[in-house]
Amino acid sequence: MRIFSVPFIILATLSPLSATSQEIADTIYSGGPILTINDEQPSAEAVAVRDGRILAVGSLADMAAHQGDGTTAFDLAGRAMLPGFVDSHGHVVMGGLQALSANMLAPPDGEVTDIASLQATLTAWAEANAEAVENANMIIGFGYDNAQLAELRHPTRQDLDAVSTTIPVVIIHQSGHLGVGNSKALELAGITAESEAPPGGVIQRDENGEPNGVLEEYAFFALLVPLLGDLGEDGLAEFARAGSALWARFGYTTGQEGRSSGEIVEVLKKVGADGELPIDVVAFPDVLEAQDYIGSNVSEHYTNRVRVGGCKLTIDGSPQGFTALRDRPYYDPVGSYPAGYAGYSAITMEQLQGAVNWCYENGIQILVHSNGEGASDMLIAALEEAQMKYGDPGNRPVLIHGQFLREDQVASFKRLGVFPSVFPMHTFYWGDWHRDHTVGPINGENISPTGWIREREMMFGTHHDAPVALPDSMRVLAATVTRRTRSGDILGPHQRVDVMTALKAMTIWPAWQHFEEDQKGSIEVGKVADFVILSDDPTAVDPETLAELQVLVTVKNNTVVYEAKEGIREGKLDVSPFSNDPVVAHTFLHAIYQGMKVEQPWLATEPKRN
Repeated sequence: MRIFSVPFIILATLSPLSATSQEIADTIYSGGPILTINDEQPSAEAVAVRDGRILAVGSLADMAAHQGDGTTAFDLAGRAMLPGFVDSHGHVVMGGLQALSANMLAPPDGEVTDIASLQATLTAWAEANAEAVENANMIIGFGYDNAQLAELRHPTRQDLDAVSTTIPVVIIHQSGHLGVGNSKALELAGITAESEAPPGGVIQRDENGEPNGVLEEYAFFALLVPLLGDLGEDGLAEFARAGSALWARFGYTTGQEGRSSGEIVEVLKKVGADGELPIDVVAFPDVLEAQDYIGSNVSEHYTNRVRVGGCKLTIDGSPQGFTALRDRPYYDPVGSYPAGYAGYSAITMEQLQGAVNWCYENGIQILVHSNGEGASDMLIAALEEAQMKYGDPGNRPVLIHGQFLREDQVASFKRLGVFPSVFPMHTFYWGDWHRDHTVGPINGENISPTGWIREREMMFGTHHDAPVALPDSMRVLAATVTRRTRSGDILGPHQRVDVMTALKAMTIWPAWQHFEEDQKGSIEVGKVADFVILSDDPTAVDPETLAELQVLVTVKNNTVVYEAKEGIREGKLDVSPFSNDPVVAHTFLHAIYQGMKVEQPWLATEPKRN
């Protein structure tokens, strides 16, 4: 990247046209391919920007009318510029947890491949943060995946006891829907053989009936939510700063906090008011927990880069963790499951219907997490009843994930005006697992069915669901186009889409999802000057190399908010930039340790696995 404060040489040779001061650009971008994602003008030579808005898009000669003595020339140096990416679904604040804990991810994003390497990674992280761990009495890791461990099982409390028997150790599954605690962590949480899990959750047990350390869904949330809720404003603010910086690193200029709370939104607002959010963040608090807050705070407008966009609701769990609700048994689940096991819902149909009805009655957008076919059947029924009762309030309901969909369900979602925000990165991270264990080789071809969606001329968004995966925009792009798995298999070639369609699913279509299509998602006159600069033109490279493209620069409102260091893609990406800061680590771990001491009200009996 080269930025010059002197006029372009080529513009200096042109006869400048007379222009008012309102037409003189602050910055003119040129020198590389510019993909506008605007079908009326797909490409351009140059873009002029003034006061954070796009002033002109066109040829280099066209920019002479907007060139002034103070205009900055931003030389793309042959690199490609696109509109900034819009997050169709992720968790910016909880992404800070990923950035501030031990990296438990499997290759290519980490180094955990078996129980031994998981233990070694936790131990190394604890040693690197020895003072903070000693003071806070806590070790935490994020991102382990039993599907990628050589043992093909979850770690147990005994496995984590090998890291420490005196310090609480908690690791979070990559899906975010389950986790494991060592014996000390379970002791502090009050989880014993007599403990009963809350509705929609499971405490896994060994052959003697003792908790083995693995907690699923609401049993895990009952541990995690108070744990994080006691972080306090300073701890959550650190999450927000770290998460939003991580999103900017991957070219996102609009992020999403996709299952929020009033407390988290208030922290986001404070961080934004302090000028510490590099990107816009739209939040969707949980409708079952924060209905009054949503009703009082929902807005179409950002204040200090934060707004509440609507509601979030979660029906079921993780497909790779076998907690998503299917309409048929899982193909070959790994673990202790009864014959015919098909997962379970986290909420009742009455809760679902009540939440959907409230959003429709009030004209508020609702985002619904539904992974299994059984969960989507519930969602379709609820939406049909709400629309019969309230009509279509124009609230653009959103399906989140839809990993396992039947083709008739895709047709139903079109009929109901649902925007699918799908998760094609599953084809890379868990495609082999889905093919071999969750849905089998036939239905595995149709996970994240973008082909079926486009056959019906539906818009859709693609997401990373970070911290479930890194918010790696180029991995999202590559997976949507190639559907290549970790093993090299192509999972469902008929569900692939072309590069430009995949780019629209990261820009203009999720902008539409958020009611922001007039402001973001394409490079057009009048829109916000949000850009991402890539190492090459994604439409001009071999699709098999898309994941290798680099995000070099992220520009928000004509201000550079991220610039890559040379060689950032050489070796492992460091996703824990603050973990070796003893002050940050101490604050973070101490807050978590305090949360662990909160007594847990185990609410009711565990759901049966049926």
